[in-house]
Order: sequence, then structure tokens, then C-alpha cells
Amino acid sequence: MTGVMLTWQRLRDLKRQEFEDASDGWHEISGRADADRVRVEKAMTAKLRETQESDSAEAAINRLKRLSRNFQYVHAEAGLIRTALNGLAAELAGPQTQLTQALEDAASLKFTVHADGSVSYPAAVGETLLGKQEHPGGSAQGSARLPLEAPGLSERPGLPGGTFKPNPNAAKAEAIADLIARAVRQATEIDDRYARVLNKLKAAKGIDVTKATLDDVFQDTASVRSGASKYLAQGVPWDESPAARKEWWDSLSGERQQEYLDVAPELVGGLDGIPATVRDEANRNYLPVLIDELARKEGEDARMKLDALRGIEGKLGEPSKIPTFLLGIGDEGNGRAIVAYGNPDTSRNVSAYVPGLGTKLDTGFVDDTLQRGLDTAVGARGYDSSSSAIVWLGYDAPNIATVASTSSAEAGAPAYNQFMDGLGVTNRNEDPHVTAIGHSYGSLAVGTAARQDGGIPAVDDIILLGSPGVGVDKAEDLGVGKGHVYVGAADNDPVTQLPSKQQSAVGVLAMAGGPLFPTWRATLPTKEMMMSTSARIQLARRLVRSASQLTTDRTRFLTRVGLTPILSTSRRRRIKCLRRISH
Repeated sequence: MTGVMLTWQRLRDLKRQEFEDASDGWHEISGRADADRVRVEKAMTAKLRETQESDSAEAAINRLKRLSRNFQYVHAEAGLIRTALNGLAAELAGPQTQLTQALEDAASLKFTVHADGSVSYPAAVGETLLGKQEHPGGSAQGSARLPLEAPGLSERPGLPGGTFKPNPNAAKAEAIADLIARAVRQATEIDDRYARVLNKLKAAKGIDVTKATLDDVFQDTASVRSGASKYLAQGVPWDESPAARKEWWDSLSGERQQEYLDVAPELVGGLDGIPATVRDEANRNYLPVLIDELARKEGEDARMKLDALRGIEGKLGEPSKIPTFLLGIGDEGNGRAIVAYGNPDTSRNVSAYVPGLGTKLDTGFVDDTLQRGLDTAVGARGYDSSSSAIVWLGYDAPNIATVASTSSAEAGAPAYNQFMDGLGVTNRNEDPHVTAIGHSYGSLAVGTAARQDGGIPAVDDIILLGSPGVGVDKAEDLGVGKGHVYVGAADNDPVTQLPSKQQSAVGVLAMAGGPLFPTWRATLPTKEMMMSTSARIQLARRLVRSASQLTTDRTRFLTRVGLTPILSTSRRRRIKCLRRISH
């Protein structure tokens, strides 16, 4: 169809199934190429590298690498053609259906549709100032103008076609002719757009896939993503619950799922309710796209995020005993990144840590904040190997100038709750143990999330570190029971020095004009403040052990996971106290 002038007859006779069948063929080619690539890399290259050490073996490995790149190129390009054909077939369904309806309306009224799209109608009796009179038939030429477009110069507003015709069939014929003209116009625009996309998907001569060739795949993907954006966005349940999103994803064919992962990963990588392995693949595919976009921008903010994304990309490529999952990435606001150490869908124990004051997508986040997440996972797995620790930067944490406001916490709380809801939906265990961890201002975000209707979905325990307060007066107000709320503080965290409810009642900050956070925060007994570093650490460990002996296996795990990993960070020597809130 592409490359041929489109008429209403061609649109009527179009067999969209032929495009879908062709797409299936390209999908099969893409899948076969990918399978061959895996076979070359795992069954041939790896085996040769393990068993042979010689110049000839090295030369053979290099040739196999080239073959693998060729298969990767075929896989990618064939997949793009598949998506373009699927998009073409899907988008043409709308105008074709519109045309079919117009033709059926014409037939039911005994109108005639001519080759040029005009519609002739018979004589009919119509009302005039002199009474009922018979008016002759005629012909109506359709206008492709869409309803919100300005009328042409020859048209008078309110009078279709610019003239008044007393024959009641005239208005009906004009409406049908307009539908036909609009359907052909829309189909032509769709056809032209996909023709441009498909014409770009041409391989250079030769069999060697160079860096330039792979860069061409990157550009081809961007072209298909742009051209098929409407098709790819159809049906994505952005406004639905995580459970509905999971149901939607599971209902898709494997071919359609692969289209999202390969061509439009940004549409599904951040959807809570989608399996972690899917989100990870989507976000890893989207990461180089986002890096390329930021590399084209000017300004300090873009450079900061670009350095951070490159750092994340580097960490994802490093070997690790604990698998890493990239559950979210973005450049909106101060930047977004959600990283899990361990698969949160298969782990029996899952924690989601919200960082606080000053956290943003920069190299400090990559080097320090993510390291805390990894430390938490390592510590947790020392007690139960089925554990996953997540770092959730899904909101804009305040800086020192805006930390007095609760607006960042209020904006981030719904997103955190939706993320936690998604964890509960995708986790495969019957009753996973889920922990919400908030540090510094992040504890206020967690507390704000806990105060929303229904609390934090699926959460069993809450850990608050270096907290200025969480917006409640009692631990039980956080919705998990006071025996499941834990708090820790370090004397080098300025956020913990913000006034408590009692302190705020005595004096206020001149800048804020009132209490900073109307809530409780941890206060420290003098005896504990006077303890040595090693004594404080030992006290915390004893508290962990004694609490774990009095609770179930799940709470025992949480108590240890929630507190012990924090002792392994650089703040260990400055810990004042770790204690369960019991009031």
C-alpha cells in the first residue's frame, strides 16, 4: 500500500491482516537471529575460549564475534520492521472503520458514492417558506477538514460547503462525503508516516556490522519510536492500579511485549505492577536513549544527570554476586532512579529505602546512596538469602533551603505508595515481608505515605533513620502497630537536629514562621549519649538480638535487616542510638 496514491476504494479493500502476517514473518526472523546470536556466544565462542589458547583460536573468536554482531543487527532491524508493520495495520483500522460506516450509511439511504468520493442523493420533499415542496437531487463533495480546523475561504461558517440546500438529503450526503474524505486523509497521513519509517530501515552493503552500523540501529529505533508512537501508546494503562497494569501486561502477546521492550521501553519501564525483570530490561534499553538525549543538552543540570546516568550504566555492567535490577530511570525534576539489589518479585523479604535531604540524580547518588542499598542487601542476605533491597529515588528531595517545607514529602508519598503496591502485586511469594525505610527527609516522605488512606500497601514494618519527624504523634499512627516501627539517629545528620514538637512549642524559626515539623522525633538518654562508639554498636546489636527472640521469624528478619546493615556504613562510628519506639 505504501508508495501508492490512496483512494477510498483502496482503503475499503485494504486487508490489514496482510500487514500483520508480514509482521509475524519479520518477528520470526528477529527471534531466530537472536537465538542464533545466543548460540554463537554461549555454545561456540565461550566453548572455544575455554578449551583453546592459540592465535588461530583468537582469530576464530574474533570472527564469531563479528557473526554475533551480524545476528544482533538482524534481530534489531527485523524487530523494527515488525513494529512498523504492526503499527501501520493498527493505526489504519480507525480510518478504515470510519469509511466502512460511511459507505454503509450511504447504502442504507440509497445514496451513490462515486470514484472521486462525492456522494449523489435523490430528490426529496422539504420544508420551505411556501410550505412543503419537492426538491431535486444533487451531489455533495466531501471536505477532509477536521471538526476543529478553520473552514476554507469558500465556506460560510455554519453552512456545510458554504451553501444552503433545502433538500433534506443534501445535508446527509455532505456528512457522509465528509466522513469519506476525512478517512482517506487520515489513512494517507498514516501511510506516508510509516512509508518514511520503513524506507529508513535499509541495511548497508556488506556483512560486517561496524560501530557506525550499530549507531544506525539506534537512529532507526528512534525513527520507529517516533513514527509508531501513537500505536505503541495505545492501551498503556498509566492511570490504572498496579494490579490492572499487571493484568494488562500479562494479556499482551509475546510479540507486543517485545515491541515495548525494544522500541518504546520508556512506556513500560516505570509502570508499577510490571514484573521486575521486564522493567529492568526496559530501563536498560532506555538508559542509552536517555544518555543520548542529555548529551545533546546544555547546562549544569543536564551535565550532572548525564554523569550520574553514565555512572549507573557502568555499575550495571560490573559483575556482582547480587543481581541488580533497574526499576526506574528518568530526568524529570531532580532526576529519578529506582535500583533493586536482588529480585523483589522472587524475594521473601523486600525493603524500599527513600533517601532524604539533598539527594538527587548525581554522582553522589551513584557512589554513596546506591552503595547503602547494596550494603543493606548484603547485610540482609546474611540472614536470609531471599532478600531484596531497593533504593527509591522517585521524588524530588528538598535541599537545605526548602527542607522546612512538607511539600516534597506530600508530592512523593502517592508515588511511593503506588510503587509499594506494585511490589505486592508482582511478588510471587504467598506472604512476603515488606519494609519501608526512610532516611532524613525521606522518613517524612515515608511517614506521609503511611498517613494516606490505607497506609503504605503491603508494608509490615517501618524504619526511620535520622528523622526530623513523620507527621504523627504516636508510632501506632503509622498503621503498622507500634511494635513494628523502628528509629535510628546519627549526630552528624542536621535533619535530626530540627526541632521536635515540644521544642517547637517553645520557639519557632523566624524563616518558617512556625514549627518545622509538628511531630515527635527520637530523643536520646544521657547514658546512651555518653557511651563509646563500640559500646553503642554492641547495644544496638543486643537490641536486635533480644527483639528477634521475642518475635516471629519474619519480624526477626526485619529487625536484623532494618538495623544491622546501617551499622556497616560510614556513619557507624557516629551512631547515637537504635531503638524501637514503644510509646
